[in-house]
Amino acid sequence: MSIASMRSVRVKEAGTIFDICLIAPILTCAYTLIISPMLVFMYPVKDITTPRLENKIFGPTILAIALACLVSRRSRLTWPPHIVWLAAYFALAGASILWSFKPQFSFVRYFAEIIMIISVMPVLLADRRADVIRGVFYLFAFGLILNVILITGGYSSETVSMGVKIGQRGYFTFKGELGEFAALAFLFSLYEIFHPGWRRILGLIIAVISVYLVLISQSKGSLGCSVLAAILATLVLFVSKKARVSPAIVLLPLPICYAVVSGLVGNLVNRISWYIYGNYTLTGRTEIWDVVNFEIAKKPLLGWGYRSIWLVGPDSPIMVDAWNWVRTMPSAHNGYLDTILDTGYIGLALVIIFIFATLHATGRVADRDRARAWLLLSVALYIILQNFLESALMQGGDALWLMFVVVVAEAGRYWRPFRSRGASARSSGGRPLAHGPRFLPERGLPVG
Repeated sequence: MSIASMRSVRVKEAGTIFDICLIAPILTCAYTLIISPMLVFMYPVKDITTPRLENKIFGPTILAIALACLVSRRSRLTWPPHIVWLAAYFALAGASILWSFKPQFSFVRYFAEIIMIISVMPVLLADRRADVIRGVFYLFAFGLILNVILITGGYSSETVSMGVKIGQRGYFTFKGELGEFAALAFLFSLYEIFHPGWRRILGLIIAVISVYLVLISQSKGSLGCSVLAAILATLVLFVSKKARVSPAIVLLPLPICYAVVSGLVGNLVNRISWYIYGNYTLTGRTEIWDVVNFEIAKKPLLGWGYRSIWLVGPDSPIMVDAWNWVRTMPSAHNGYLDTILDTGYIGLALVIIFIFATLHATGRVADRDRARAWLLLSVALYIILQNFLESALMQGGDALWLMFVVVVAEAGRYWRPFRSRGASARSSGGRPLAHGPRFLPERGLPVG
């Protein structure tokens, strides 16, 4: 069997097991996707800037569990390049507390973000037969069913804007959050459809429920981004395999083409907005961006400090300089603009490098499991696209950003080359190693 053909064989894990290192990541996902929004739904508060009691309890607890796992298996910890770039950004974000507009807000939000990232990182050390992706899918399935019960039972009200109902919100605070949740669940359900038997049946059921919830939440952007991400991931992996280049290289021409087309036809964002939303302002987003760009121009290099501009009091520059409803916004509704607002163009450069390094890391996953690589790339692309309309980058507690961190950690598991069974046996004197996964070629594929 040639080396080229060996690389083309998709490998599968010999069996799925439970690993203690998945406790913190799964609990973090469960808390962010279901528990926390449900508690807010049942016990709402007027001041959203006040820390909630459950967050004060859950954060330190999950941090202790995650650190215990990381310390106990520290000898197995590796630092793939995309995680190094993630750490570089948060080193800058942490330093930005020193010059932030409101250091107390910046510190609390930064600490919450670091807890979330650390709680997911034990995925890197878990046995490769332990499947965090399946656990996350079950959480999405449970959350979808719970939302359907709340909506159809009349327990959840629709989101209202200026006296007009604009979509169902389920147990979330806004209909857009339900749309994002259902769109992510849709991508995870498509991955389950790749598998035979009951997993395929369950995947089909969850896919149908996901589409239903996206539609009744009236989240056109989420639906469009999820479908586009799935198609784009398929094309990127196909081209990447044929050309034998990284997915990041395949995707690199897209932002360049966007800039060229925008220069030829004018404001491309306004044109896209008209076809999708029926208006030229992306449902008011461009008005928010005008104010944000004004604030960015004041501190373009290092920004105003990590998350120290929105919802920090009446003296915030946004509150002082903005007008009408823009003053009440919780974010810029654009993750990249918020990144510049927080940490300047230096921070944006680090984030862009980190994103492309993560896309490159999915290529390592594709060498061993193309279906899983497709899911990771689809989720990453969906979140990248969605951040042009919503702010979900580098923000603890946000479901979109949490799923991107899961992609980062899962791709990191595949960065270090797997040992073959023969190599493992030789390294242990002819006996199989007592720890570590065994991988088998996919049944039905040629092996010679």
